[in-house]
Amino acid sequence: MFDLLSLLGAGLVISFLGSLPLGTLNMAAMQIGIQESTRRALVFALGVAIVELIYVRLSLKGVGWIMANQQVFYWMEWATVVLFLVLGISSILAARKHVENKKNLLLNNSVNRFWLGISMSAINPVQIPFWFMWSSYLYSIKLLRPEALLFNIYTAGIGLGTISGLLLFIFGGRWLVQRLNTGQRTLNFLVGLVFILSALVQLFRILGKTV
Repeated sequence: MFDLLSLLGAGLVISFLGSLPLGTLNMAAMQIGIQESTRRALVFALGVAIVELIYVRLSLKGVGWIMANQQVFYWMEWATVVLFLVLGISSILAARKHVENKKNLLLNNSVNRFWLGISMSAINPVQIPFWFMWSSYLYSIKLLRPEALLFNIYTAGIGLGTISGLLLFIFGGRWLVQRLNTGQRTLNFLVGLVFILSALVQLFRILGKTV
């Protein structure tokens, strides 16, 4: 029982800490919570978590599967750069307008927020090597073994950690905006900056692989 709780806790802590650095997913969840509603932000977070869990299970199948699908990941990485640039520029343009409640391209659509979370998380294949690395480490210390029960416990912990990290941004972001009396234009600018920086990081990562 202690080993199961330890594995659950390991998945939860790794996933939670991985969700804390400013990124496109947690900033999007925060913006949806502030500009739309908490319920929509939670639905978005659920979509993000589901895709992450799928990637975790794929990573547990081993590096062979990853290596066999390198071309797919290559084009997904380029799609991520383009999408993040579009969303970033859209956010900054929305911030430049004199309409305080102007929404950026990310929110100015009728896409269900669950499917928005699914799609934004799905084009971020960097999660697979991230979880492959951590899963390999847990294998090395004998905490994780190739057993269905342990895989399920590990996956459940990761799901809880991802949701917890996004909840921190959803509720903490709303509190911070109200506390600092930050306007929507400032929020749009901040979100746009995060998207553009994320696109540049992804671009340098892709170019670094080709050198």
